[in-house]
Amino acid sequence: MASLPTERNETPRGNASGFTRYLKHDLLSGLLVFLIALPLCLGISLACGYPPIAGIFTAIIGSILCTFLSNSELTIKGPAAGLIVIAIGCIEDFGGDGMTGGWLEADVTAYKAALAIGVAAAVLQIFFGIFRAGILGEFFPTAAVHGMLAAIGIIIMIKQFPVALGVIGAGGEPLVMLKEIPNYLAAANPAIAAIGIISLVIMFAWPSIRERVAFLKVIPAPLVVLLVAVPMGMGFDLLHTHLYALSNHEYQLGEQYLVKMPERVFGMFDDVTFPEFSALKQLKAWKWVMMFFIIGTLESLLSTKAIDLLDPWKRKTNMNRDMIAVGVANFVAASVGGLPMISEIVRSKANIDNGARTRFADMWHGIFLLLCVALIPTILHKIPLAALAAMLVYTGFRLAHPSEFLHVWRIGKEQLAIFVTTTVVVLATDLLIGVAAGIILKMLIHTSNGMPLKSMFKPFLEVQVVDDNTSMIVAKESAVFSNWIPFRRQIEQVGLVQKRNLIVDLSGAKLVDHSVMEKLAEMERDFDQEGLTFEVHGLDSLTPLANDPHAARKRTLTLMRRVTVTTSAALEYELVCKFAACGATGYTSISCRGAGLHELDSGIPAKDGQVRIELVVPFKVSHDMLDVLRREYIDQHSATICVENVDVIRSSDFTREVRSPAELTSHA
Repeated sequence: MASLPTERNETPRGNASGFTRYLKHDLLSGLLVFLIALPLCLGISLACGYPPIAGIFTAIIGSILCTFLSNSELTIKGPAAGLIVIAIGCIEDFGGDGMTGGWLEADVTAYKAALAIGVAAAVLQIFFGIFRAGILGEFFPTAAVHGMLAAIGIIIMIKQFPVALGVIGAGGEPLVMLKEIPNYLAAANPAIAAIGIISLVIMFAWPSIRERVAFLKVIPAPLVVLLVAVPMGMGFDLLHTHLYALSNHEYQLGEQYLVKMPERVFGMFDDVTFPEFSALKQLKAWKWVMMFFIIGTLESLLSTKAIDLLDPWKRKTNMNRDMIAVGVANFVAASVGGLPMISEIVRSKANIDNGARTRFADMWHGIFLLLCVALIPTILHKIPLAALAAMLVYTGFRLAHPSEFLHVWRIGKEQLAIFVTTTVVVLATDLLIGVAAGIILKMLIHTSNGMPLKSMFKPFLEVQVVDDNTSMIVAKESAVFSNWIPFRRQIEQVGLVQKRNLIVDLSGAKLVDHSVMEKLAEMERDFDQEGLTFEVHGLDSLTPLANDPHAARKRTLTLMRRVTVTTSAALEYELVCKFAACGATGYTSISCRGAGLHELDSGIPAKDGQVRIELVVPFKVSHDMLDVLRREYIDQHSATICVENVDVIRSSDFTREVRSPAELTSHA
């Protein structure tokens, strides 16, 4: 985490004063982020089927325009791996092949059509922000979004693996390419594969090395890859076409394995390309417009929210303003040949770690990119494509890391089902269908868990005044992702707008899903930033579907055991102490008199001084209590013991461990 300035109460701002005051911090962070962004912009652009310079155009334009249009202080704007799948899909749909067979006329035509689609999507993003629709990013369920990102990561790995091996012309649907991996391994070019594999090893190993060696922490893995891969490429003489033999096989090397860059200083401006807007006359173009718009907007909003949570000064981005800034930057970038952009999470996190203070760090990273590509393009031409592909394989692995699956599984089995369904459907079809499948499955699961259909999109809320400073919102029926937006608006209106403390009572809800549990935790942070309190009541009346604190909860009856012991009143205190040590949380005792079978047969009057002790406990606690009774009481004292199963509404009342008699008595 970035270190805070000496004046702890001061919040850095991206204004004229902040530009000069935090110049040292922002300039240094911009330089370090530039070292990460340069290879990634080139690699992402190539993976999208665009010319490599397109990614640089996007990062430069996004960093400079968004610095002045957005109030997001620490996000880095630029091309992102999450949009690769859409971009290459669009290129291929318009007849390109992603330059797998060289930069042909068909690739140019598809590229210009994709630029027109990028302009149209950018216009939608601008209107999205103008009409204050940024809150729509709150609609999508967390598990479906993470499933989509995992699928994107898998597709990136599949698509870039053959490039890292030096296989020319590999392409097709992800699942088809997955089956072809043995053939890719057989067709690998050994020299290029050596560059790709060594680059991949560096990407995976460098984070651990950095943690062990202090002075290496500021050196990013992509820079180390370039420092190794470029000399390897020069050693293999990739600048000149030639053949070499290995194990009785002959392989070709040449410039086709290097990044294509302008051949002269300031030659980047020769590569400015304008959109072909006639492509928008085709119906299929609007499918891709919506894909770029929806997925790009969603990713950007989620990334910006995530970075706000990591901001050491807890500054909050105006999501609508930020979306207008991203839309304007996308409009300009697509108009001159650039890729779509978003608020990029990895580079933004690096920006924080490198000590950035204001949004001018984003601007400096763009300026460094501009200077590098404008002044030393011939050096960039020496970067092997296999090294860039290895970086993207690593990026894809991060998106689809096995820990993502484990994390979702811990939150709940139903979340894992949504996550996996979204991932598989995206791999088999496309992003929009995959996300829609995840949303539909989540709605079906909610319905099966008792969510009333009438509350699917409309929350049933009641606002109450607690005191002069506090209000309460009582939620009934359900609080789920699909009705969260109006729910959130009510929370903001009653609490943040009116500057009042707020209590949200969920005891009357039948279902609260994982997405809402996470978003309520975010609202607590928002209230805290405004100096207000935000409390959630009533969750103990609902049963969590997993052990995670953000797991979904629903109203159910929980099976418990009722243990009833009738014995001498003199044993009451001793028994209560024993039961408390076993984990009982409360009891009821009633003085009574009675007789057993022996007394009835013998005509002996009923005994006085008896007590009936009744406890409701979990199964494990009942077993422990019965063990105590068997060992210490049944043979020595007259006692009647009954055990029966009972259903309780609020299981939490019976699961708190109480160890002392005083605590047990006060609880009862």
